[in-house]
Amino acid sequence: MHAARRADPGHYDELLQDTGQALRDRWQRFFELLGADGLSGLDRRAGQIAQQIHRNGVTYNVHQPAGVGGESIKRPWSLGVLPLLIEPADWQVIEAGIAQRARLLEAMLADCYGPQRLLHEGLLPPALVLGHPSYLRPLHGVVPAGDVRLHVLAFDIARGPGGEWSVVSQRSQAPSGLGYVLENRLIVSRQFPEAFRELRVEHIASSYRSLLDSLLGPASVIAAADGGATPRLALLTPGPYNETYFEQAYLARYLGLPLVEGGDLTVRDDRLYLKTVQGLEPVHGLLRRLDDIWCDPLELRADSAWVCRACCRCCVPAGW
Repeated sequence: MHAARRADPGHYDELLQDTGQALRDRWQRFFELLGADGLSGLDRRAGQIAQQIHRNGVTYNVHQPAGVGGESIKRPWSLGVLPLLIEPADWQVIEAGIAQRARLLEAMLADCYGPQRLLHEGLLPPALVLGHPSYLRPLHGVVPAGDVRLHVLAFDIARGPGGEWSVVSQRSQAPSGLGYVLENRLIVSRQFPEAFRELRVEHIASSYRSLLDSLLGPASVIAAADGGATPRLALLTPGPYNETYFEQAYLARYLGLPLVEGGDLTVRDDRLYLKTVQGLEPVHGLLRRLDDIWCDPLELRADSAWVCRACCRCCVPAGW
């Protein structure tokens, strides 16, 4: 690894120790597990990763500017040959910080759509919240089943020069990545099976089970109020031209949820239904992959064609 390039000054070096002469312990162990062709075989592994991505049809849709044609181009998903190795001690710090931030965001959202104490006590300027174009006035006072508003959050994190982790951005509006994470993990585990096993990499299947359970809980409450039917969930997609449509379909298949577009849904008597060849089937929860402002052309954005009209009315009677 003598040819390894040092990180630029002021940046944390993930690969090399501060002396620049030796690998960090986690990377030393990783390359030891690769065997004799560990370093020399990286180019071969990179080629195999690209082939696997092509065979699996993993893509990302890139929209061209109107002057260039305005069409959507499917590009192969990009995945580097070397995984990011995070030590358990580092992950404990990251996990605790992310969980704390998620609780804060959930509490702030509940207050802004509820008693608004943050506004009344001057902790947040009312104009900042009530004047924001994404504030959904029709949903003020609506308490979702299970009293949880943020089921999925995404955070971009980075190391500082001293190795400390920081959040650099966050996304709560239909964050993408859950499907790509699954595909990335599958490909990486096939390329480095021994390292994956010996380093005791944390499994992620339980996280998806927890996500599904967090959605089924509120859906069960709604289904019980709707006559005790078996709760039905669906994954709502903007459609095949969306940038991350591949992972939306992938995630729906992995979770066992039907992948639906707005035209597949209808509202009758303030209840949401899925149109099927057998007739209308009730839907008790949506894992949506579009921003909430587009979720009802009647109450929110009148120019939205991605969801059926009066979808917000399904929230109020059931308390969802």
